[in-house]
Amino acid sequence: MPTISNDLLEAIVLSTDHSLVKLEMADGVPTWEAMPGIRHRRIARSIADSAQRLPQSEADCGCHSFLDVYVRFPDGSFKSPDVAIYCEEPPDVDGAVDILPVAIIEIVSKGYELKDQIGLPFYIAQGIPDVVVYDPRTRKVIHATQTGQAIHTAPIDLAFACGCAVTIPL
Repeated sequence: MPTISNDLLEAIVLSTDHSLVKLEMADGVPTWEAMPGIRHRRIARSIADSAQRLPQSEADCGCHSFLDVYVRFPDGSFKSPDVAIYCEEPPDVDGAVDILPVAIIEIVSKGYELKDQIGLPFYIAQGIPDVVVYDPRTRKVIHATQTGQAIHTAPIDLAFACGCAVTIPL
């Protein structure tokens, strides 16, 4: 079976930036989904805008949130989480960011539920401290950490190990 090099796959993934398809590769497996609709984007924007440092936190985290930024993982995988939170502003690059976020939030799109379910253990295996998967149709919120996971119902405020918090809306 023919294989594709990581460099070629990266070029393909990054070239879809202005298309109607979102391409990702995790653990060597490419996935795609149609670009999300208004509901999905509105929820992602709301969550990103809610990111803030907890007043009682002693952590020195800026809680910088970014939407749909391509992240290059140490194993060569590429993913574009709906919301990525960084303590420090990542460098201003045109391609994928090599710095891992401290928290990731994925909003489940209808018809692409499996992609986000597979993404959660991938992110945890890559060392992301906090991973949230939110299905707005069921209001189910999964908050996974390196030590386990909790299931909630939206709306809910979630606190992260980095000292940041977000609000998951209805």
